[in-house]
Amino acid sequence: FLGVEGQNICGPTVTTQGSQQAQQPQKHYGITSPISLAAPKENDCILTQKLIETLKPFGVFEEEEELQRRILILGKLNNLVKEWIREISEIKNLPQSVIENVGGKIFTFGSYRLGVHTKGADIDALCVAPRHVDRSDFFTSFYEKLKLQEEVKDLRAVEEAFVPVIKLCFDGIEIDILFARLALQTIPEDLDLRDDSLLKNLDIRCIRSLNGCRVTDEILHLVPNIDNFRLTLRAIKLWAKRHNIYSNILGFLGGVSWAMLVARTCQLYPNAIASTLVHKFFLVFSKWEWPNPVLLKQPEECNLNLPVWDPRVNPSDRYHLMPIITPAYPQQNSTYNVSVSTRMVMVEEFKQGLAITDEILLSKAEWSKLFEAPNFFQKYKHYIVLLASAPTEKQRLEWVGLVESKIRILVGSLEKNEFITLAHVNPQSFPAPKENPDKEEFRTMWVIGLVFKKTENSENLSVDLTYDIQSFTDTVYRQAINSKMFEMDMKIAAMHVKRRQLHQLLPSHVLQKKKKHSTEGVRLTALNDSSLDLSMDSDNSTSVPSPTSAMKTSPLNSSGSSQGRTSPAPAVTAASVTNIQASEVTVPQTNSSESSGGTSSESIPQTATQPAISPPPKPTISRVVPSTRVVNQPQRPSGNTAAKVTSPVVGVKRTSSPHKEESCLDVSDHEKMETKELLDTESDMASQPETLPTTVSLQAPQKMPSTDLSDIPALPANPIPVIKNSIKLRLNR
Repeated sequence: FLGVEGQNICGPTVTTQGSQQAQQPQKHYGITSPISLAAPKENDCILTQKLIETLKPFGVFEEEEELQRRILILGKLNNLVKEWIREISEIKNLPQSVIENVGGKIFTFGSYRLGVHTKGADIDALCVAPRHVDRSDFFTSFYEKLKLQEEVKDLRAVEEAFVPVIKLCFDGIEIDILFARLALQTIPEDLDLRDDSLLKNLDIRCIRSLNGCRVTDEILHLVPNIDNFRLTLRAIKLWAKRHNIYSNILGFLGGVSWAMLVARTCQLYPNAIASTLVHKFFLVFSKWEWPNPVLLKQPEECNLNLPVWDPRVNPSDRYHLMPIITPAYPQQNSTYNVSVSTRMVMVEEFKQGLAITDEILLSKAEWSKLFEAPNFFQKYKHYIVLLASAPTEKQRLEWVGLVESKIRILVGSLEKNEFITLAHVNPQSFPAPKENPDKEEFRTMWVIGLVFKKTENSENLSVDLTYDIQSFTDTVYRQAINSKMFEMDMKIAAMHVKRRQLHQLLPSHVLQKKKKHSTEGVRLTALNDSSLDLSMDSDNSTSVPSPTSAMKTSPLNSSGSSQGRTSPAPAVTAASVTNIQASEVTVPQTNSSESSGGTSSESIPQTATQPAISPPPKPTISRVVPSTRVVNQPQRPSGNTAAKVTSPVVGVKRTSSPHKEESCLDVSDHEKMETKELLDTESDMASQPETLPTTVSLQAPQKMPSTDLSDIPALPANPIPVIKNSIKLRLNR
């Protein structure tokens, strides 16, 4: 658990030209040839030292004393594991000769194993046990053993999680411990978890638990120089966090994905040091032709029949927008949550990073400029504020975790709106002001920036976000009830807020105006700040869609979301909504332009072995999905009916042109559990803008026959209390 051979965790080192030449003959890394084998020059070393000095105040390097404390804690934990496994072996009457050498070991993975953890960061650990130790032993006897340790605080087991885990605080250090039982009689000290044969005859939870360690170890073995990789990764992770694009759960990239992008950069420039590698990182990925996958090694087939990422075999894999593939078997895409909006935001940030590092290399700017945090709240003119509230702090933690894991569903729904170019969620959440000062309530909020498209040939268009919000809140409530987590006072609400209104919700220090961050190509300007109003309606009536008839929808991609729709923008919720105030927004003609990247003419090698992925033609499918019937609906102008679709089309926008008269308002609501227990909901509705149904009747739930939807939890019989949020915008020329 102390890391790879020769690692220098205490601090980064600068590899100079002389020491590089003294190493062994150049080894080939990656699936393509390097772009450049150039050795660092004196100025590169100076810039790297300046980079280190710039990083220090941000707390990205841990002091030697703190590092030794972590090593000591992991040593104690490792001894506890060995002691526990010996006790279990004796209870199960194993021969004494086996008990003496039974072993057991704690491995680390994640940022600590990579050697890039920051001050106060937690440690991801894996307990590896021999075949006679069961998972149930880990969550009972080992849990009890931990409970007896005086250094252990905040001990909690999450046995039913997708990857089961014991969480604890050991002498002030947060540690998450996973469990894997190998098909071995004893666990040797020199065990290499990269050995694929270890996966034979293991249950899927053990394979998932091993995956973190196997991926981390592979990354470290696939980079030319570990110290240069580490310093570069520290810089890129800090940059990503400062620029609000570090969050796997919200559709950006998580730690392992950033590590793989940096590792690929190191492979392409094997002799470069950190100052050069940071610049090349932005050069490579601002010009990368997504959705070509990023691969650190050629995928290998182990004939263990585990699902792997392969667009040639799995149709759903073809629609991943920004695939970054883990190097250890079974290979997976670590970025399945990335959406059109989040990729657009990240690519724009790559271009900005390239422009800044170009200046730094020309001595026109300092490294500090790269780590300046743009003010998200000055970046857009329009925002959606999402609020989650619960009556107690404990319930808030659970509720916030669930709501946050579903926000990407809302973003995906918003970005499919015909009039929305981009929906950018800020990964940072904020405490929300209390609705009632006298009532005990814990509130958290997230902010989503919106960019509207310019309008063409339209005098008056309605943009209705009501159903997008409602389908999202219904999904969260349904998931909470199915997981038996829901309490009556747990609430979600959403509202539209303009930039000048944010001060009413956010702390003043968050809104301090900083130097404006360029958002060419994605920012909307010159919107009328005084013309938009907000309407929010609360309704505790029941609104549970029920599966009754075949509807038109597109299938789910691997992250659970529908990738394309050709249905009208919704104008009503599934239950009656009153007092909707349509607000006026002036949308000017704007010319979208992309910021130019670097002037370098280097060609970026894309993956040669994986075909370039292009969106397929629009298809069609009929599924049995939930339906809500609306009675006495006003007549609509005639138009084309929604086309059927058979497979996902990336980036398809909902049109908001009214469709021909129908007596039924169609709602499709698919849910599918994915590798992180992801639940996604997509909804299609058609109605005339600014028209409300006079009556809504809900039909009784029926069972879905489709085997494809077998993972969908049955809707609860009890009514779901929901808050109805109405957000309608009228866009004028």
